Amino acid sequence: MRLIDRIRGNIIVTGILFLLLCAGGYAECSELFEVRWVDDGDTIVLTDGRRVRYIGINSPEVESKYSKAEPFGDEAREFNRRLVYLKKVRLEFDIEKYDQYDRLLAYVFLPDGTFINNALITDGYAYCLPKKPNVKYEELFLKSQQNALLLNKGIWQNLNHNSGEYIGNSRSKRFHLESCPFAGKIDKNSIKIYKKIRDAYRDGYAPCKKCLNFK
Repeated sequence: MRLIDRIRGNIIVTGILFLLLCAGGYAECSELFEVRWVDDGDTIVLTDGRRVRYIGINSPEVESKYSKAEPFGDEAREFNRRLVYLKKVRLEFDIEKYDQYDRLLAYVFLPDGTFINNALITDGYAYCLPKKPNVKYEELFLKSQQNALLLNKGIWQNLNHNSGEYIGNSRSKRFHLESCPFAGKIDKNSIKIYKKIRDAYRDGYAPCKKCLNFK
């Protein structure tokens, strides 16, 4: 076979594979699913029974057998409910598709393009919860959070300031109160000290569960 024929053949095969990959990716991004239930501000249930956890954000907890309600928990759920309940949504995935509870991890969009994860942060019903490797929209979420902080929207109205410093971990993007047992376990090269809690949130750090300040 002549060299030019082999090259043409390779180009054709490569083109076919590329189209197949694009078709597969497009099908994943374009398929719509109906929302049957809204658990809280960052978790929904589809009509096929799958539970979906929004990637990159965290909303205040609602009351359950596992936890007490946190301020703005009910408001966050209602905001999420108004956006997606009984509506069709499109799911977009990142590196990891499931969490340890077998929930789908997804970025959720309405057919009109509304980005639900980001809408919750924008209106102050969620905060950034960066977790590698699923960080595709981390910069967008942080910009939305910084704006919500500036405007004191939603949860930022109830942001309490404890006495003392806040110890940030630059590797995990989490921060801790000085009294938190995890604060003393951070590698010294990863420590970042904050005098004000708003500065930690503004830089994209999220609190560990023991140090949550929306109380």
